Amino acid sequence: MEISATNVKELREKTGIGMMKCKEALVECAGDFEKAIDYLRKKGLDTAAKKSSRTTNEGRVASYVHTNKIGVLVEINCETDFVAKGEEFGELAKDICMQIAASNPDAVSRDDIPAEVIEREKAIYKGQVKNKPENIIEKIIEGKLNAYFKEVCLLEQPFIKDTSMTVGDLIKEKIAKFGENITVSRFIRYQLGEEA
Repeated sequence: MEISATNVKELREKTGIGMMKCKEALVECAGDFEKAIDYLRKKGLDTAAKKSSRTTNEGRVASYVHTNKIGVLVEINCETDFVAKGEEFGELAKDICMQIAASNPDAVSRDDIPAEVIEREKAIYKGQVKNKPENIIEKIIEGKLNAYFKEVCLLEQPFIKDTSMTVGDLIKEKIAKFGENITVSRFIRYQLGEEA
């Protein structure tokens, strides 16, 4: 199938991914634009998984203040100074700051939640379902725990600008696009009148 340069250019502008990858996606998906976007996203997630073990020593600290009542600082890292200084990386950092301001996560990922907090949550859920059969109790607890992580872990929260994806998915997309690993190291959120 013949893919026009205009279609490749349009897909590149929409996704920010290189011309050759866009052409490959359009060929693979018989020119279907939406399928090509999905194809690129899936390929990007595979690429992101491979890059996720690479060291991130560069990056930036970003800040966001909402109506002078909520302030956020976040450290987001990447592999090179070149990417760290880029406008799109800056936009990603700002989006993550806004996410933290709006959604108030407790931790970056579930790995950052202390084991005693997880055990306490499990005990609460177990108390809520104690009259159910044992094999069902475990599944209910697991489901409630996953819902808890989705609420309190930044990377598992639905992204405020596009709730069809999580913040973790957004970062994986950017890893695929920039071609290097990206991590959120830490953040702090202040709310006016809140005790420290």
